[in-house]
Amino acid sequence: MIKSKPSSKRAHSKTPVPNPSREQVCLSLIQQLQVLRQSMHDREAAMHAELSRVSEKYQESARNLIHYLALRVHDLRPVQEQLAWLGLSSLGRSESHVLANLDKVLGILHCLTGQDWVDKSAEEPAGSVSSRRLLERHSVDLLGTYPVGRPVRIMVTLPSTAATDYSVVRELVEAGMDIARINCAHDDADAWQAMAMNVRHAAKAVQRHVRILMDLGGPKIRTGEVMPRPAVLRMRPQRDEFGRPYKPYRLGMVTNGSVASMSDVDGAIRVDKQWLAHLEVGSQIDFADARGAKRHLLVVHCDKDVAVAESVQTAYLTPETRLTIHGAKGKKWFSTLPGNIESLPGVLHLSLGDVIRVTRDGLGYPAEMEEGAENAGKIAAHIACTLPQVIDQVRIGERIWFDDGKIGGVIRQVAGDWLDVEITQARQGGEKLIGDKGINFPDSELDLPALTDKDLQDLEAVAQHADMVGLSFVQQAADVYQLREQLDRLGRRDLGIVLKIETLKGFENLPELMLAALSGGSAGVMIARGDLAVECGYERMAEVQEEILWCAEAAHMPVIWATQVLETLAKTGVPSRAEISDAGLGVRAECVMLNKGPYIADAIRTLDDILRRMGKHQDKKRSLLRALRSWSGKAATGRKPSHCTTDVPT
Repeated sequence: MIKSKPSSKRAHSKTPVPNPSREQVCLSLIQQLQVLRQSMHDREAAMHAELSRVSEKYQESARNLIHYLALRVHDLRPVQEQLAWLGLSSLGRSESHVLANLDKVLGILHCLTGQDWVDKSAEEPAGSVSSRRLLERHSVDLLGTYPVGRPVRIMVTLPSTAATDYSVVRELVEAGMDIARINCAHDDADAWQAMAMNVRHAAKAVQRHVRILMDLGGPKIRTGEVMPRPAVLRMRPQRDEFGRPYKPYRLGMVTNGSVASMSDVDGAIRVDKQWLAHLEVGSQIDFADARGAKRHLLVVHCDKDVAVAESVQTAYLTPETRLTIHGAKGKKWFSTLPGNIESLPGVLHLSLGDVIRVTRDGLGYPAEMEEGAENAGKIAAHIACTLPQVIDQVRIGERIWFDDGKIGGVIRQVAGDWLDVEITQARQGGEKLIGDKGINFPDSELDLPALTDKDLQDLEAVAQHADMVGLSFVQQAADVYQLREQLDRLGRRDLGIVLKIETLKGFENLPELMLAALSGGSAGVMIARGDLAVECGYERMAEVQEEILWCAEAAHMPVIWATQVLETLAKTGVPSRAEISDAGLGVRAECVMLNKGPYIADAIRTLDDILRRMGKHQDKKRSLLRALRSWSGKAATGRKPSHCTTDVPT
């Protein structure tokens, strides 16, 4: 072992601390590395059964993965320090070619000590060059060809409108989308078919290769429906810092039965055709809103079946609000009731210390006070769980998270049909919980099928339209083999599989999941950071995603970097500094996934630019030492460069 440098006190000691010679260090390292090498072969022999199920095409990759796992059992930091002291490879970038890298170092150590060394290349499953080619080949098999000038593909989740509006898909393809993701947890088979057809059509029109990933819903645990709130339309103008309206609320009015559409309005209602016929530009519509406040609207546009009116006051319309037109001298002309005002989605308000009851079924409803009881108290809010069998599998004291970790709690009571949860984490002032939001049980041992009955049904559509299928909430190798069997049954043995790692158990079983996936066609890994962060803990997420990247590289398996990438940009049009940095880390994967949003095309173009730039600086864990031209002029001449010389992607 290399000793640390003597301290100032030791420097004046009468007994000097000896440093080992270079030869001693080399001999020690040879011995340690030989032990490591043997452990790799031992691990490979012990996993013969698992290797025998791997396709011949992926044998080299599977063996390299096993060698990497054997290597990482040990704490290699002391060995790395010694290797670095000698100026040799510290094994820190050996994921893709573990045994080959180890043998190269052993060969050099033997040369330094004057010993003979027989090249072991015949035993290497993957070398430094061949391993890179294996990863590239596997990436192309699953994700399609590399885009020109960019080392990473861009995947985009399609919105529901992609089924009915071809222009939406065309814009995404033109912006740079390489893979379209269809989430089978939403919409239906007819919509998925329409989305797939629009993708194929747009790709052909733009002359680009675009693949389709269809994600199975899997055993995703979600909140059930919450009792809707009353039907009301809030009309609120935009105001400045002094409360003065500077942009009125624009209300569109369409006659009943009309198919006319409107743009540049904030909301819309349906009205009686005869009533609308009396409107003209400048007409005033009077009403008393839901609070009894007297309000009026001013008509600014009027057509045969369409009118637009503006309000500079906040008002609340309900289906019972009577809209009245007044004639000369205040005479009433006509009145109507607004139609097409929908009920607001149900919401539960939860604060620290509140209790919410999670039930097997039924509509959720907010907390309320008992009436007429001797000991009146508070009735807890209720909400159902979409997979009620979990109620039988959880225990008191285990944690539960709602809505991607926004609301946290602890299970305090479990009964036959429900469980009570005390809210232990929420923002000051409380949080809102609605239906169809995720529920996570990070401490619970849940036995849930990887393929639900709905998934098995959805696979029929997946087999017809997809290039690859996402296996959601995969946790054990049996889940992967079951999916392979179903694909064989449907005649789609060629369909690529994406392992979506989004649970703690899935992460812990990742190596065996990978080996199972390599038993058939192409396969890859998606780091689904949303659910995974909730399951593992946000503070551990940075470490977990690194380990997944390393393990996947060892298996020469492509990685999809997913969840909340440029999310603020996609939703608001303006990115945060933090998410720009996060997007840059995506260059270490083979694909980066964006979610839907009104500014998704801008997000694609921004991500494209980031990945092109970062691709010149980073390749997996390896930094690429491209010339830093930003300062080259000053460094070489002592003067500031006359112009910016930073590379601009082509």
